[in-house]
Amino acid sequence: MLRRRRNCSHGQRRQFAGTFSGMSQKNEIPNFFVYGEPSRVLDVGFLHVETVMDRKTLHFGHVASHKHPSMGQITYWFKGGGHYRIEDSTWNFSAPTISFVPSNIIHGFDVDDQSDAIVVSVSDDTLKALALQVDLSLDTPTFLTGRPEDPSWKRVDALLEMVSAEYTDRGGQSEKVMLGLIGVVLSLMGRLGGSVALPAASPTLALALSLRSAVDRHYRSDWPVGRYVELLATTPHLLDKAAREIFGLTVKELLLERRLLEAKRLLMFTIRSIEDIGREVGFEDPAYFSRFFRKRIGEAPAAWRRRNLERNPTDGNVEA
Repeated sequence: MLRRRRNCSHGQRRQFAGTFSGMSQKNEIPNFFVYGEPSRVLDVGFLHVETVMDRKTLHFGHVASHKHPSMGQITYWFKGGGHYRIEDSTWNFSAPTISFVPSNIIHGFDVDDQSDAIVVSVSDDTLKALALQVDLSLDTPTFLTGRPEDPSWKRVDALLEMVSAEYTDRGGQSEKVMLGLIGVVLSLMGRLGGSVALPAASPTLALALSLRSAVDRHYRSDWPVGRYVELLATTPHLLDKAAREIFGLTVKELLLERRLLEAKRLLMFTIRSIEDIGREVGFEDPAYFSRFFRKRIGEAPAAWRRRNLERNPTDGNVEA
């Protein structure tokens, strides 16, 4: 279990109040898996927990502006303080402070070596599954500070302590417990002020988020890019520009990645046949689905399913 003492000064609850402008430098901002490690494809249901100072030798309290392409992060500062940046907004903060930053949102911070925080990284597919169960918008950032004697913040502290301990003790073997705890944390953030209306996003980010939502609704239908252009009342150039700047993918690549993600979910968490899963994600020809999957993952759907179920036996017992 993470052992710590809090040495907190009092702050006030503050909702994220910045704008999403300043996106023109997006291509200069590094993408990371976790801080300091190159971006990579995440496993379905990915969860990771560590403290900020676990990586102290990489950043020494200065974490430069960066983003994560495929996961959101909860960061709970239980001691110390400093400066925290989300896009073009900066706060002076002191513990206790908690933030939620969705994927592809630029953030960073500067703190002294007496500060520390629990960082919970959650893949986008897991956040999508949680979205309907929590009382917090997971598409926009939230930044909240409080007082350590506040009962609600004591609950936040206890929950994040449990998340950290559960991950340390059991790692990926306690997914249901972890997701339950994380869901409660997100809902408490909403109760503490995270549900307050946020300022409008930049046009590029707003279009990209609308595209992601539309893809989630229609990817099974194998729509051409032009249908999304019509639906979102934009132009092919603007839509592709938004997808590239925010997600690092073309619109077509984004569509294919969403179909691939759903295929991986169904392979791992259901007992449906490969052929049936292919149809579910828009491939009527099983051979074409297998070629598509192998090209993007490097192995056939059945082999991928078998390997992942062997690694995570609690996820099910599926005949490949």
